[in-house]
Amino acid sequence: MRSYASLQLLSVFSLLLFVTCDSFARDEVWALTAFKEAIYEDPHMVLSSWNALDADPCGWSGISCSFAGDHVVKINVTGYSLRGFLAPELGQIKFLQQLILHGNNLIGIIPKELGMLKYLQVLDLGANQLTGPIPPEIANLISVIKINLQSNGLTGSLPPELGNLKSLQELWLDRNRLQGSVPASSSSDFTSSAYGMYASNTNLTGLCQASELKVADFSYNFFTGSIPKCLGYLPSTSFQGNCLQNKDPRQRSSSLCDHAPPVRTPRTTNPKQQHAEDLSNQQRRASKPAWLLALEIVTGTMVGCLFLIAFITALQRCKDKSSLIIPWKKSSSQKDHVTVYIGLLPYYQTITYASVLFNSVFKSTLCCLIGRIFHTDSEMLKDVVRFSRMELEVACEDFSNIIGSSPDSLVYKGTVKGGPEIAVISLCIKEEHWTGYLELYFQREVADLARLNNENAGKLLGYCSESTPFTRMLVFEYASNGTLYEHLHYGEGCQLSWTRRMKIIIGIARGLKYFHAELDPPFTISELNSSSVYLTEDFSPKLVDFESWKSILARSEKNSGSIGGQGAICVLPNSLEGRHLDVKGNIYAFGVLLLEIISGRPPHCKDKGRLVDWAKEFLELPEAMANVVDPELKHFRFEDLNVICEVVNLCIHPDPAKQPSMQELSTILESRIDTTIPADFKASSLAWAELALSS
Repeated sequence: MRSYASLQLLSVFSLLLFVTCDSFARDEVWALTAFKEAIYEDPHMVLSSWNALDADPCGWSGISCSFAGDHVVKINVTGYSLRGFLAPELGQIKFLQQLILHGNNLIGIIPKELGMLKYLQVLDLGANQLTGPIPPEIANLISVIKINLQSNGLTGSLPPELGNLKSLQELWLDRNRLQGSVPASSSSDFTSSAYGMYASNTNLTGLCQASELKVADFSYNFFTGSIPKCLGYLPSTSFQGNCLQNKDPRQRSSSLCDHAPPVRTPRTTNPKQQHAEDLSNQQRRASKPAWLLALEIVTGTMVGCLFLIAFITALQRCKDKSSLIIPWKKSSSQKDHVTVYIGLLPYYQTITYASVLFNSVFKSTLCCLIGRIFHTDSEMLKDVVRFSRMELEVACEDFSNIIGSSPDSLVYKGTVKGGPEIAVISLCIKEEHWTGYLELYFQREVADLARLNNENAGKLLGYCSESTPFTRMLVFEYASNGTLYEHLHYGEGCQLSWTRRMKIIIGIARGLKYFHAELDPPFTISELNSSSVYLTEDFSPKLVDFESWKSILARSEKNSGSIGGQGAICVLPNSLEGRHLDVKGNIYAFGVLLLEIISGRPPHCKDKGRLVDWAKEFLELPEAMANVVDPELKHFRFEDLNVICEVVNLCIHPDPAKQPSMQELSTILESRIDTTIPADFKASSLAWAELALSS
């Protein structure tokens, strides 16, 4: 009976192989799903229709299929502010003809696997935030007509192999950080024709070999040397903003060229040698008999089925009832299972479950491997101080001095030997859940925080990144008076007089004005609330973004099911998902924060509802405005309160387009709020007691 059951299962898996072969190319669906998983911010929900359980992606947003409907030929997701990485799995969509991801916020490197797309005609990755070198494997795109990589942060030298692209007509590389010479030369003095074609094509190297190249733009990089003669047909604007030996005044100044980023030279090979190697590889592959290839496939399939049968049989011996254990919920440990009783299911259901089993195991294994070897950009953090774990362990007294915690992180206080007091934030995530995507995100966030330099911004002193034991930490300058939240809601609000609260508000406004208007690109606080405002010894506010990891850790939680936590009872609803990287969202949150400061109430509680809803009935009525003020405050200036309520109304306007900028709001607050002590206030003995607490 047991042998019959094993034979029955083998038949099911064989049937599965025949069924899946006739459906839409499974590796293409898998590749698209991998791309979606590498995107951790999709503010316009453009990828919401990309359902991994849908075997036919032709109806997905931005996807176009062949006339027969059996292959993906075009991906066009342009201008949707997607933030994430380019998944190497895109190279598995073998019949793809156009990959257009222009105008998003993609980060990381260009995967070399894109060079596997032999039918690709258009590669448009322009106007993103990609870094690292241009992989030489791009030269394997033998059908490509247009390459657009403009307006990124690409570094290194330009691969001369691009000259092998005989069909290339457009090459856009402007506004990057590319260096070295433009790879194009010839041993003759022939002049170029209208489109760069030579009378003779002998002894041509680099882009001089690209005989069909009509349009190219190399401007605003750090190219050196001279303009190649074979590219002389291009307008001079195609080379401006570089470090070329040219009398054109539109080249970069010598001071800028001297501080150019270091050259990172990609791997290059002799074109003839590469061609010979490719030919040799093709011959080697062709020499393998077809019967041998078929035998390998059949043998592999049979061994896989026998392994599954042996595994299931062993489980049956350990249990009284027959069952098939399926890793239904994907996790890196593969320990979460559900039990499906095949004997109680029709055969078509069995095939469906077996298909899910195959996809889950195969996909999670490959994604894990690719995530582990994903390239990281070491140049990104070259100017940021890197602490060792031992240094921080000594500074924080063996990590015993915990001053804060959340489901995502722990905060320690310490003192660097011979240096300042520090706050160390340690991310709570297991090593097995840390992928290459998360590592690149970590590096990007550290670099983003390191560029902040303002008296009202928390100063990042450095970071810690080690493998044994697994450690990812951020090191900030310590603010001795804790968070504004603690003073407002943990019984220390009496220390915050009206004048002190006004000074804190103006300091926060100045900090946000610096983030939004003085930085390029602008910086936003992921969750702007009283917990992100730290107070120094003299109660000056410091804006610190400790919560920027929540979106990426939430993505890790979704995939692995390993990170939990209920969170706080009082939260700020407007900090969730789509708003937390939005400048307008910061302005809305600033309005809520002003209400929290003057009222002493949390922004949202389960038992009391939203602070904004409660305050609306008082904000526009002068005679009722005083009801908004914290009862612990015995003295306040009505003129200041009127200005605060006016600014709050501007910030929480239901139409974001009508919200003013932080520059305008800061000007209103600084010009109309008086932080001096009025005469009648000085005359009060209680006021003087409050003033003493403020000093």
